[in-house]
Amino acid sequence: MNNSVKKNDRSKIIFPKLSYKIVGVLFEVYNHLGPGFQEKHYQRAIVRELKKEKMPFKEQVYSPLIYKEENIGSQFIDFLIDNKIILEIKKGDRFSKNNIDQILNYLKTKKLKLGIIANFGSKELKFKRIINFD
Repeated sequence: MNNSVKKNDRSKIIFPKLSYKIVGVLFEVYNHLGPGFQEKHYQRAIVRELKKEKMPFKEQVYSPLIYKEENIGSQFIDFLIDNKIILEIKKGDRFSKNNIDQILNYLKTKKLKLGIIANFGSKELKFKRIINFD
């Protein structure tokens, strides 16, 4: 018997209801606006949808970068939803390693497990779930 977890085993998804709602918001925004807008316009539309859905969130969350108890820099997270999921939005057609590394660093800094990165592309909306295994 194979004890490995299948990729599509939905019982293993972190925060399934909340993450599905977030993805629904992303598609609502993209389906209404379409491609070609600046990132800030998608962000404003996401704020409206999150409020409409009564989802607790914070926008442009300050996150200090601490090294040996000393602040050595700062980061700003696009959205922190329900203090559980980081949502980063980008404009583009592919996920870059830098963008994925960025959200992983945010997750580690905030000691969170799940992030969603969304690319508002020229032909479609793409999203990827990023999991912090630390």
